[in-house]
Amino acid sequence: MNIYDITSFGGFICVIILLLALDLGVFHKEDHEVTFKESLVWTCVWITTSLLFSGVIYCFGEYIHGITSMEALEAINQKHGHGLTLLPQAGLEENLHIYRKALTLEYLSGYVIEKMLSLDNIFVMIMIFMSFGIEKKYYHRVLFFGIIGAIILRFIFIFTCSALIHQFSWVLAIFGVILIISGGKLLFGKEEEEKIDTENHPVVKFASKHFKLLREYKGHNFFVKKDGKRYITALFLVLLVIEFSDVLFAVDSIPAIFSITRDPYIVFFSNIFAILGLRSLFFMLSSVMGMFCRLPIGLGILLAFIGVKLSLNVFFGFEIDPGVSLLIILSILTLSIIASLVFPEKKEEE
Repeated sequence: MNIYDITSFGGFICVIILLLALDLGVFHKEDHEVTFKESLVWTCVWITTSLLFSGVIYCFGEYIHGITSMEALEAINQKHGHGLTLLPQAGLEENLHIYRKALTLEYLSGYVIEKMLSLDNIFVMIMIFMSFGIEKKYYHRVLFFGIIGAIILRFIFIFTCSALIHQFSWVLAIFGVILIISGGKLLFGKEEEEKIDTENHPVVKFASKHFKLLREYKGHNFFVKKDGKRYITALFLVLLVIEFSDVLFAVDSIPAIFSITRDPYIVFFSNIFAILGLRSLFFMLSSVMGMFCRLPIGLGILLAFIGVKLSLNVFFGFEIDPGVSLLIILSILTLSIIASLVFPEKKEEE
């Protein structure tokens, strides 16, 4: 990391901390059940914030890596595999415009991919809360701290993957295979009713073995003292299960974004903004998830597409324009939602 990387990344983290502090410390100080209207407003706020950040990238994208010369721009273009056709005969500003535009499209594509894949993760979260019998007024608190944990885990995962990719380019081929297999499972796998076994879940077994576990809910507390000993509550156990599910979810979503860009900062930025809006999206969609019955098909096609795209790039050097990629991703999302509404799933009569 150079001084520009540290400054830009540090500034981004400060903004995220401020947003999270405002969220919990100002707007959600009291535990309450989040209404559809409230979640809709916050969903719009987070999406607007994410889009405004894309404007920041479009205007000041070169400051992420401190690009001040054509030599530096060419080095970054090659290092992060942007595949840009720079114009040596043109001035630095014109080439920076090309770079900023590509960076913005990569960010937006990554954001849309993460947002789309997170819809499937929302269903898993709903099942976890229902299985453990969590009161709805505590959903926001669990998800808030789940987001903080997810940010830390994504940071480790993304920059570790980036280091591996720069050291061993064949890692991208593995990512491509993972995405194609995951897409195939969604497209051709048998649809089964998902259940969370609260007794035999691996996280529950691990926590029961290594922590003093109190199988009770003590308000919104994650830890309590009893007979002079500190115990973790059932609410903290649910938080651990949420974090575990997010790790599994990241195995698909992060390689998917690396198929769009090799720049770890753009991967991280798009990932984090999508995660920040996950809570409000959860509350908004939790009551209407059944309407998106064709979404798994769209997700399967999306994962297969980006897996093939990544494989073509690794083995044949074939590049798809970032703008075209974004258009295809949005089209898959739109068509899967339209198909869900036009061809709803028929309920079997008993």
